Amino acid sequence: MANTPILDQINCPEDLKKLRQDQLAELCSEIREFLIENVSKTGGHLSANLGAVEISVGLHRVFSSPGDHLMFDVGHQCYTHKLLTGRRDRFSTLRQLDGLSGFLRPDESEHDCFISGHASNSISAALGMARASRLRGETCSTVCVIGDGALTGGMAYEALNDAGQSHEPLIIVFNDNEMSIGKNVGALAQRLSAMRSKPAYFKLKWRVKHFLCRFRNGDRLIRWISARKNRLKVALLKETIFEIMGFRYLGPADGNDITAVCDLLDEAKSLRRPVVVHLKTVKGKGYFRSEVSPDRFHGVSAFDVISGQPRKQSGIGFSDAFGAALTAYADTDPSICAVTAAMEAGTGLSMFAQRFPERFFDVGIAEEHAVTMSAGMAAGGLRPVCAVYSTFLQRGYDQLLHDVAIQRTHVVFAVDRAGLVGEDGQTHQGLFDVPYLTSIPNMTVLAPSTHAELQTALRQALYDCDGPVAVRYPRGSERDVHGDTFAKTAVLLREGDDVTIVSYGILINEAVRAAELLERRGVQADLIKLNRLTDFDWQTLRDSVQKTGRLIVAEDCAQAGCMGEKLAARLAQDGAIPPFVRLVNLKNRFIPEGKVEQLYQRYGIDGPAIAAAALEGLEFER
Repeated sequence: MANTPILDQINCPEDLKKLRQDQLAELCSEIREFLIENVSKTGGHLSANLGAVEISVGLHRVFSSPGDHLMFDVGHQCYTHKLLTGRRDRFSTLRQLDGLSGFLRPDESEHDCFISGHASNSISAALGMARASRLRGETCSTVCVIGDGALTGGMAYEALNDAGQSHEPLIIVFNDNEMSIGKNVGALAQRLSAMRSKPAYFKLKWRVKHFLCRFRNGDRLIRWISARKNRLKVALLKETIFEIMGFRYLGPADGNDITAVCDLLDEAKSLRRPVVVHLKTVKGKGYFRSEVSPDRFHGVSAFDVISGQPRKQSGIGFSDAFGAALTAYADTDPSICAVTAAMEAGTGLSMFAQRFPERFFDVGIAEEHAVTMSAGMAAGGLRPVCAVYSTFLQRGYDQLLHDVAIQRTHVVFAVDRAGLVGEDGQTHQGLFDVPYLTSIPNMTVLAPSTHAELQTALRQALYDCDGPVAVRYPRGSERDVHGDTFAKTAVLLREGDDVTIVSYGILINEAVRAAELLERRGVQADLIKLNRLTDFDWQTLRDSVQKTGRLIVAEDCAQAGCMGEKLAARLAQDGAIPPFVRLVNLKNRFIPEGKVEQLYQRYGIDGPAIAAAALEGLEFER
């Protein structure tokens, strides 16, 4: 047993409690080695997980999951939690089809008490669970881990405002790896903060309380001393925002020191009230390349550990093409500004930010604010381009309606990661932007399929369209279809008399593949590519379906409110509905992690599936 790695001895959280305190630091080192080795093969979120190892180990050392509720905001730092809760043998399947999710999923483990994926919601969820436990007469603890990035989201502050006054035994672990909130200043403040974070402080505090309890009126004396101590602390230390909101504040402490982490968590657990434990961590700790460049190793594909380079070099992606095009337009137009919500690199805006720092605005994880601020900029005479992932734009739906569309404000939304995104799974697939964007009055929606079309679509959005415009494009690089057809709103790519196939965006590649498969079977398809999903050339579609009598609409989005439903409804309204209609889409369900090509095949939207729908139509008697 002496030669057995400590990590191999951990099959459930209870095994962790059997270790000696002096074994925990070695366990943390082994976990880091495990994460580096495995994530380098599968890809995943590396830097955040490496920085939060001691936090997860401390949580499972002090608390008892699943009886106690442990949750991680966003979930970028949940890998150690998964390791300690019996999922080590599945890490080779991380973010793969039918494999281990990269985020928390209650259907994956009883230790994942709440789903994660989007930032800033953990405090709200944790407070709800704490209140539910109290009302059911339970005495369990509820703990959430939230980072300084997620604390830029407005929802987190709404929850803090409620939780601080709730009197619930809620513990918030503030994982601070970059900035401090309400930072104490001055040498005395730093000294007192350091002293309050040391294990010796808590041991002395316990001994004093134990001694005073032996005397008559000892409890009253303890409360008197505590009140004077807090007054002195307020006089000497600048109050943190957490204390102003009603939390007991512990820290800051070294979040990569497992002893300090456990001691603070023990203290927080004993208080049975709203507590914030402030832990300073090093993002990317344990792998020198991620420590030097934590952003680069935040979300990675498979990479070589020695060089740090990706195992497979990817081509220029749509995000890069968008960033280059926007920068080029901004060179000659000083009114163009770029807005993003903590996704500068992810949305391809790094070049723009470097070239035009005064016109680049990163508002943090605050999509609602980003949308309305962009509307204000447009009302002030600028041309704002708000770059945001499809899955995160969902958060700004009310602002899209109320602050942008009603007054026809000319804001351009660069909707990145539209459609299936692959390995990030359910919470990140861009399945809903087409249904909700095309339902908003005054909104123009453009769907380029190639890099050249993205450049043209962006120009049209900036200069040829009135009111709000959304340009939606996928994750990754362009595929077999190239060129630029954006001179027309709807274009007939292939002609045939047997069936009409309609598609748009990146899925046009699968529609072309379907048309080629059908041609080998002697079936000729009219293939229509929609470049605009609103106000497009309707006559092209109507003429085609009247000729073929069969309509197939292929999309990589949810079915409710999809383009297929809208097209069928309008054809029916015009009295031109063909006898045979099939909608090929992702239905009304959430799609798990997996490679995009695998998901296309499994959920029936790839070329063969589109062709099969067309062949079914040929068997239909007109």
